[in-house]
Amino acid sequence: MNAIKYYRKKSMISRAKLASALKVSQQAVGKWETGAAMPRADKLPELARVLGCSIADLYGSEQKGA
Repeated sequence: MNAIKYYRKKSMISRAKLASALKVSQQAVGKWETGAAMPRADKLPELARVLGCSIADLYGSEQKGA
């Protein structure tokens, strides 16, 4: 499981809510979570804030216990 999905689930935020908060589509969030695409650099600070993690956490390796 990638870090974006891990922190989204840990924060109990739906894809729809995350997409709305970042002003992107749910499909974009889905692509980030599958690794098919990456968020733009200007979205990273807000993404980390919403998910309650650091930008570095978003680039972490596989999360233990996920």
